[in-house]
Amino acid sequence: MTEQMIEANGVHLCAETFGDPGHPPVLLVMGAGGSMLWWEEGFCRMLAEGDRFVIRYDHRDTGRSITYPPRRPQYTGADLMADAVGVLDAYGIADAHVVGVSAGGAFAQLVALGFPDRVRSLVLISTSPATAGKRGLPAPTRRFNGFLGSVEAEVDWSDKASVIDYLVAYQRMLAGGVRPFPEAAWRDLVRRDVERAHDIAASENHGMIAEGDVPSGPISSISAPTLVIHGAADPMFPLAHGRALAEEIPRARLLTLDGAGHGIDRADWTTIARAIVEHTAAEGGPNPR
Repeated sequence: MTEQMIEANGVHLCAETFGDPGHPPVLLVMGAGGSMLWWEEGFCRMLAEGDRFVIRYDHRDTGRSITYPPRRPQYTGADLMADAVGVLDAYGIADAHVVGVSAGGAFAQLVALGFPDRVRSLVLISTSPATAGKRGLPAPTRRFNGFLGSVEAEVDWSDKASVIDYLVAYQRMLAGGVRPFPEAAWRDLVRRDVERAHDIAASENHGMIAEGDVPSGPISSISAPTLVIHGAADPMFPLAHGRALAEEIPRARLLTLDGAGHGIDRADWTTIARAIVEHTAAEGGPNPR
């Protein structure tokens, strides 16, 4: 386990691996504004102990990867998608199991559409269909929209304490309100993320970027074996989003987490890690060329 700078898609990103490089590779793709720290070390070790070679990395404008001035990103969503493939290239990996959460799940879908030979299987967590379709999916909950309309406007991105308070409050809202919220653990993670970043304010750039030239085909054309994992109390993407993914992607399976919100709660680490290891074991071989 060693952080290192790699070149991917023409830029420098920070990445870290866990486990034996001889084991099946699992690429972890975090959501918008999230560095690789949000794939927590303990969770990554669980996957590695399941005989997987785990790769996590900082997106552009997060952690120690290339960072642009706040409000002036010089890339698109298509670049973030291509960065995932570039990380595999940097490690000399032909294809991998790709696990994405939230916006990272959308990037994972787009990689599977645009680069199908690079994806052994997909795991999509707390996410929604990445391409257009007539689905009538529910909007974020009032809990989610109420937070964006109030607390978000109060954060001072030049003040680390203000940013930490905001991100902890954001995580509390995303947790869904069903389970007790372990604030001390989340506050510690957020503090480390803020202190590690070149400029935590730049992480907001993800919300300002254009989509770029991304695949537009239907997700029903995804050929990679897919596992969908979704919290029943997700306020950003209500459970119907996960069900839509499982219904539209051929032969996809849905694992519903009772009481879980958006993202990966420590209470669900064992369940999620076991599901990923089992899914990637069933689909352990490389894609046919």
